[in-house]
Amino acid sequence: MSLSVETAALQRAAHELMYLGVDGSPIYSDDLSRRNGEVYRLTTALYDSGVKGSTIEEQANVCLALLMGYSASFIDHGEKQKHVQEVLDRCWDILDALPASLLKLRLLTACYGEVFDEPLADEGRAIIASWDSVSLTTEQQEAIKEFQNVIDNPYPWEEMKD
Repeated sequence: MSLSVETAALQRAAHELMYLGVDGSPIYSDDLSRRNGEVYRLTTALYDSGVKGSTIEEQANVCLALLMGYSASFIDHGEKQKHVQEVLDRCWDILDALPASLLKLRLLTACYGEVFDEPLADEGRAIIASWDSVSLTTEQQEAIKEFQNVIDNPYPWEEMKD
């Protein structure tokens, strides 16, 4: 399987798991468990492969896929936070080199969802502001919606105290 196919498969599976049931359809425990296991398997396989990508875009897609996979899957055998931190460390150099684009917005969103660092959000807002709002592609619209969701709900898994 090629790197681009592998990263796209993980991104798609992680996205489907993160948005399971959002459309109001019922969530069945066996389906949730199967999808969660699949995302974890794909994430672990990509991480363990050690493949980083040869172009800056490939590197960004690998990091994006890994961050999405770790975020979506609730399986953790004690290695997840260490792996996420290693991926984030790679992201900082990649983000500096990556031109403003849909891919950069998606990677900024994933990174912001881990560290909640306001300069990441500011850079994402600048990318969105540079786009022509009249002629946004479906992918751009989805990325903007996801970005806004992460900005508006920075701690979705935290229990709020009164």
